[in-house]
Amino acid sequence: MALKISLKSEERAIIGGAVVRNVSKKTIELLIENEVPLLREKELLSESKADTACKRIYFVIQLMYVDPQNVLQHQKLYWQIAQEIMEAAPSTAPFFSSISELIYEGKYYQALKAAKNLIDYEKKVMSNARKSGGSV
Repeated sequence: MALKISLKSEERAIIGGAVVRNVSKKTIELLIENEVPLLREKELLSESKADTACKRIYFVIQLMYVDPQNVLQHQKLYWQIAQEIMEAAPSTAPFFSSISELIYEGKYYQALKAAKNLIDYEKKVMSNARKSGGSV
């Protein structure tokens, strides 16, 4: 099934492992005629912006999705970080249960969506800890 996407001027995307950027002043449309990993700029997280534990989880899943040649290496790192987070914050276990199931099934894009919920939870926990005066 083909997928039609639009890229605004200067917008980036990863398509099949290649980073593409619209250098035109106009919005361009692309038709992706086969199934390949695709992430729009708003879904991309750079390594430098993966500055919390849960954002690192998102980044590693992103690598699984766009770099299938090294998926086993990325999965190993995911399990290591996930274990550390769950030991420090057991309340994250339900998030990791669903994310891990998606990874096991090879549904990396859906795992990224689930990881966004984990990041939102992390923000909430950090905010509550700051409000209560506790250290994080």
